[in-house]
Amino acid sequence: MLDHRPYRRVRSGGPLPPRFALLPLVACLLALTPLAQAQHWQGGPPLAVPRQEIAAAWLDGALYAIGGFDARGGTLASVERWRPGDAAWETVAPLPVAVNHPAAGVVGGRLVVVGGYRGPFLANATDAVQVYDPTADAWALAAPMPSARGGLAANVLDDRLVAVGGARDGVSVADVAAFDVAADTWTVLAPMPTPRDHLGVAVLAGRLHAVGGRAGGHDHDAVDPFTLAIHEVYDPATDAWVAAEPLPTGRSGHAVAALDGCLYALGGEGNRADPRGMFDEVERFAAARGAWEALDAMPVPRHGMGAVPVDGRLWMPGGGLVAGLGATDHVDAFTPLACR
Repeated sequence: MLDHRPYRRVRSGGPLPPRFALLPLVACLLALTPLAQAQHWQGGPPLAVPRQEIAAAWLDGALYAIGGFDARGGTLASVERWRPGDAAWETVAPLPVAVNHPAAGVVGGRLVVVGGYRGPFLANATDAVQVYDPTADAWALAAPMPSARGGLAANVLDDRLVAVGGARDGVSVADVAAFDVAADTWTVLAPMPTPRDHLGVAVLAGRLHAVGGRAGGHDHDAVDPFTLAIHEVYDPATDAWVAAEPLPTGRSGHAVAALDGCLYALGGEGNRADPRGMFDEVERFAAARGAWEALDAMPVPRHGMGAVPVDGRLWMPGGGLVAGLGATDHVDAFTPLACR
């Protein structure tokens, strides 16, 4: 009987039952197609500076790691860049405003960094919008966000960078606004139904998915407001949000990205069953089926890193190795099984 359960664990390898004796031949035939590529993890060159609570993005053939905390909890202005094939990361022009817990996206050939905390630690949320020109290796300040917040998430939807959620003064917010880089203007959008920070967002089929996070300063009916499983979806055509299938493993500080028609949630913190407080779960949501499934776990569980889709892989620079402060220079990439 076919398994139609919405949540399944997918693992690579393992012995085959006798009734599936012909499967190796089928696998050999399928290996001739890209769809047969097994999921796997690979390492990359370490960051020049260990960092967590960063923003990450892909621009003009390079992966960027932006701001964050250093190993002692200092807020960083430094920005690193790596091109596949290079042996090491290079440092580019620093941010005008040092921030931890910012968000970022690429619009119109520019890297746009929004919000974050100026520090110390999670103090002094900012409304700063910092725009990087890779040709000039220079930053400029743009029109500020309508509201200051750190621990937010952002993604590009309809050629605008949409900044979602976050917190200020220890209280999670539901704020959502879209930035038009060319016009240097912001438009306030419908707020999220659930105020939260340390969430992740990604765009699938023209809609923005907001997944997980934590709810600071709010009464909440979740078992643990530090590890929300909430999944809400924004439709720009109606400027409205709807609830979707919850994340199987509630968490915060995780990375979220879309790749080839599926949404991925990776790592995160708040795991009370782990002595480090970390989640190693990798779970993905197929919009076509409206269901989640589990993939191979992270070999180096982290939180506060980015996940950037590039050529069928998700690249993840930096992050924290333990809940709270524990910055690493680790960089790895996940190649998943084909989305279905």
